Amino acid sequence: MSEFWLISAPGDKENLQALERLNTVTSKSNLSYNTKFAIPDFKVGTLDSLVGLSDELGKLDTFAESLIKRMAQSVVEVMEDAKGKVQENLLANGGLKEKMKCLKIDLTSFVTHFEWDMAKYPAKQPLPSVVDTLAKQLAQIETDLKGRTAAYSTLKATLDSLNQKAKANLFTRTLSDIVNKDDFVLDSEYLVTLLVIVPTQNYIQWQKTYESLSDMVVPRSTKLIFEDKEGGLFTVTLFRKVIDDFKARAKENKFMVREFYYDEKEITREREEMTRLLSAKKQQYGPLLRWLKVNFSEAFIAWVHIKALRVFVESVLRNSGEGTNKLDKPAGFQSVLWVRTVGQIACLPHALPTLWPPGLG
Repeated sequence: MSEFWLISAPGDKENLQALERLNTVTSKSNLSYNTKFAIPDFKVGTLDSLVGLSDELGKLDTFAESLIKRMAQSVVEVMEDAKGKVQENLLANGGLKEKMKCLKIDLTSFVTHFEWDMAKYPAKQPLPSVVDTLAKQLAQIETDLKGRTAAYSTLKATLDSLNQKAKANLFTRTLSDIVNKDDFVLDSEYLVTLLVIVPTQNYIQWQKTYESLSDMVVPRSTKLIFEDKEGGLFTVTLFRKVIDDFKARAKENKFMVREFYYDEKEITREREEMTRLLSAKKQQYGPLLRWLKVNFSEAFIAWVHIKALRVFVESVLRNSGEGTNKLDKPAGFQSVLWVRTVGQIACLPHALPTLWPPGLG
């Protein structure tokens, strides 16, 4: 796992010296991979405006990171049956070279080959306008994300609930997917069919005793219609007037009567609801995943631009002279990207004092 540090270092007029000095130090111990991180020159206003912009960028940076994490998690949740392919859907659109703008590249390549998008965020505009464009873009993505994922999440939660009921034990699971009209005696004034849960180890006992658990049980009327790892669901037909007596005797023998009334209209409704929900989920899956892929890329790209702006603004503020509210662009400063594994990144800050002693630049 890699970690990225974006720094602004004192450099020469050609902005090459800082990178060369970093490479010299870090290459000895293979501490990091360093690359130039090009940031355009923006219109710099007053110190007061830039201080306020610095605070705003800090908040926007945090918001963008949170949004990206939420979008990535949404991709994981949507791709529940293909989580191994999540990474290939979290990409950035182009950014390496002009001719490659239409390509999708991995996030590391985008960051290490970053180019400021002049079309989206013109550097000629005042800095507050650029920041405002980024803020509005991310806010719109968040609004759309909430709306799109809420609808899908509600649908998924309903389906999950129904699936859980179908996977529950025989005492609580839905029966609409396992019972049929032919399993029951219906529309009879005298007869009724009950469903009885029988533990697996008591199958033989049930077959031998069910007819004698009460008077007026129809002989040979039992049938196993479903079973799980704990037991089976049997039908039995008897006269209505002995229902209570049969239930009591069955319970004494560890047979539990499952309360159930066969309603063909209700069962059909449940089956059609499941089919409708599965179809709706399938229809939403593709468009939602495509939207997440496109807008994750947009949000990530915006986030990297925010990082670039923070480096620029902080460089100007730290390079400003005292006693003046008018600021100059940070000439002689080079933005550099450090890339290294998390385990070794802690060593990098210790190299800075040797490269740029306090007060330099």
